[in-house]
Amino acid sequence: MRTLLTTFSIFAASTALFAADQKKSVAILNFDYSTVQSGVAAIFGTNQDVGKGIADLLVEKLVKSGQYRVIERKAIDKILAEQNFSNSDRADSTTAAKIGRLIGADAIVMGSITQFGRDDKKTNVGGSVVGSRLSRYGLGGVGASKAKAVVGLSARLVSVNTGEILAVASGMGESTRSGTSLIGSGGGPGAAAAGLVDMTSTNFADTVLGEAVNAATDKLTSELNANASRLPTTTISLNGLVADVSGSSLVLNIGSKSGVKVGDKLSVSRVGREIRDPATGKIIRRVEDRLGEITITEVDESSAVGTYSGTGAVKVGDSVRN
Repeated sequence: MRTLLTTFSIFAASTALFAADQKKSVAILNFDYSTVQSGVAAIFGTNQDVGKGIADLLVEKLVKSGQYRVIERKAIDKILAEQNFSNSDRADSTTAAKIGRLIGADAIVMGSITQFGRDDKKTNVGGSVVGSRLSRYGLGGVGASKAKAVVGLSARLVSVNTGEILAVASGMGESTRSGTSLIGSGGGPGAAAAGLVDMTSTNFADTVLGEAVNAATDKLTSELNANASRLPTTTISLNGLVADVSGSSLVLNIGSKSGVKVGDKLSVSRVGREIRDPATGKIIRRVEDRLGEITITEVDESSAVGTYSGTGAVKVGDSVRN
């Protein structure tokens, strides 16, 4: 009985690992909020990058849903800084696909904030100076009527291989309660002065606007998860060489152009002997000894970096493949 349970546990663990490897990886760019920017400034008393706030919140919700492998935001920021892409470039599907290839994603999520504010459209009431008593409460000026918050989001799931839009998704959220202040205690002068509202925080979630933001992002997450099957499954044969060894960190001579992605686990081996055709002298087979495994942590177009684990010492020129 114990043997049977042990066998079942191993099978279940192997199945879970296989399922995890089959997840498609996505990278999420900051949402465009140009159409609602004036309303955002009216709410917070100064311009806030709500596009980044929505993207951060979407990352959190997609990770919790478990449908995709989500690329770390720091990796995206690094690529954007290195490539010096402008905001207008990032809105282009072709450029977004290139960004996705550079960081090893299967698809890119590009989005826009289409609505952000009060349901009665009264966005001219409230603080105009960060740190003033009124700006602390967003639209909570004297005599302001109560209103609900509404938030609208739209997104596109873009293939990194072709730039094709694989699916579209949207999310509309409305607060369950109304008030004279949309942001309340979640919009203090400290948050406004920093130029970024933390939409993943509990404080913001408890505000009227936070309710609408979370409702809209929940719906968007659900639609993106429903479209996960639209991402094509591709089988890529990876063959490369170790270009540099520094402790357990290895640099490979293949990168995103060859199909390497962050999170890939590749086998590292060394040619033990070569078998030649006695008639022609040509090599007909190479016998390799497996040394261990490398887990990819960083990718650019022509190289990749990863962490090595194994029993054999790796040298420059050793083979790497999936």
